[in-house]
Amino acid sequence: MSLPVPTPARLVVCHGFGCRSHTEIGLGKADNTRLAQLMLPGRTSPASERKSIAQAVAWFERRVGPEAGTAKAVGRPNLKFPGGDPGQFDCVDTSTNTTALFYVMDTLHLFYHHHLALPVSRHFLLDGAGPHITAVLTENLTGQRWAFDPWTHNNGELPDVLPVESWISQD
Repeated sequence: MSLPVPTPARLVVCHGFGCRSHTEIGLGKADNTRLAQLMLPGRTSPASERKSIAQAVAWFERRVGPEAGTAKAVGRPNLKFPGGDPGQFDCVDTSTNTTALFYVMDTLHLFYHHHLALPVSRHFLLDGAGPHITAVLTENLTGQRWAFDPWTHNNGELPDVLPVESWISQD
């Protein structure tokens, strides 16, 4: 996407379908503290950490929505809108944003049971819509990869969190 590397102080949020629109978001100490608070309950187990991560993804979407103009983004938006809608996300946008958030969280050492992984995709050229892509983390102990997919939900709602193999087999 030719975006700058995210940092705990700033990242670029993609929106408008295919990352056509970019909004730089400044992150302050309060944002980083909030992420740490959201992650604290997740220290007890990998499953609890995934729940905390899902909460962090939902919080992040609500946090950046007013600045990026995406506060009213809906799940599974109409991808046929010519030129995209700058207030909506497609899966390229959500996977890029979620991966950027994960990078910031990793930089802040907020993951205990998981680590960064490359995004994955499924359903190449299904109904002419192209592939669907999502952000991924890998569980440290088992090596199981987990898909975190907020695209299917309205802005600020909890993302789908599934083993990658289950996520790939969905329609």
